Amino acid sequence: MECRENCGACCIVPSISSKLPKAPGGKVGGVPCPHLTSDYRCDIFNSPERPAVCAGFRAEKIVCGNNRSEAIEILADLEGLTTWKHL
Repeated sequence: MECRENCGACCIVPSISSKLPKAPGGKVGGVPCPHLTSDYRCDIFNSPERPAVCAGFRAEKIVCGNNRSEAIEILADLEGLTTWKHL
């Protein structure tokens, strides 16, 4: 499966404990990564500064569902977030 355009669910929903250039302490779940652009792309996608956890994520139907809304719901459930409808 290829990443869905205009999605960004994997850059919003999961928490990231790894150091990020714009977030040295990582990011909490449900908060957009500071490297997520307005068109839901990663501005450090091809950078060596991109955390291994991000580079290792692969779009798969089991976590991405059929659309962005499903991806957010699935990832929020996996993350244990209860306020996913507000993302």
